[in-house]
Amino acid sequence: MPPLPVPLITFASTMRFQLDALLDPQALQELQEELLSPQAEWRSGQESAGWHARGVKHNRQLDRSSPLHQRLAARVTGSLEVQPLLQAAALPVRIHGLLFSRCGPGEGYGRHVDNAFMGGGRADLSFTLFLQDPTAYEGGGLMLESPEGEEEVRLAAGSAIVYPSTLLHRVAPVTVGERLVAVGWIQSRLRDAEQRELLFDLDTARRQLFQREGKSEAFDLISRSYSNLLRRWGE
Repeated sequence: MPPLPVPLITFASTMRFQLDALLDPQALQELQEELLSPQAEWRSGQESAGWHARGVKHNRQLDRSSPLHQRLAARVTGSLEVQPLLQAAALPVRIHGLLFSRCGPGEGYGRHVDNAFMGGGRADLSFTLFLQDPTAYEGGGLMLESPEGEEEVRLAAGSAIVYPSTLLHRVAPVTVGERLVAVGWIQSRLRDAEQRELLFDLDTARRQLFQREGKSEAFDLISRSYSNLLRRWGE
């Protein structure tokens, strides 16, 4: 049972965590080349925006009905589905609604909250997978609001941030270069963010205990509590 890295921030309603190097360099390069090829069909992001978001959404999205989108989305989703930290912290039932977004100078996405249901399931958690090196563009930061204020996220290409879909957030306008990301949503086995955090803490503790002592009575007791709480709270 391998240990897990701890999440970035662990407020009960705002726990978010980073997935480093979700895509290896070769997979990332292949994805970039296909997304930026002349054959890729990009459409206005306003076409998929809700009525309240159309006025603040200024980006382009890969045509979700195209074979290219379906093939690349399956590739990204597959990488997420086998990621240990995501499995432990998000407890996903399904990963859905994935789309590829592109922003050039003057483009971004104003302050908004994601819909409760996003084509494919309930949105408990949102994620952004960065596909361009942060030195390739200026501006374009993902701005997340929390009780501590606004936090800017700009990650290395191939890394992702996962955060509660309940957060208000925005994408700052790009000023130079081009921002390329994949975004999507996760329906969790647990609706409640506090319950997800408690179970993640228990899972982290038992993994650390197992690494230090192997299978023990304490490990078994923590595992029993983890399983019984998941059984009680899970859908």
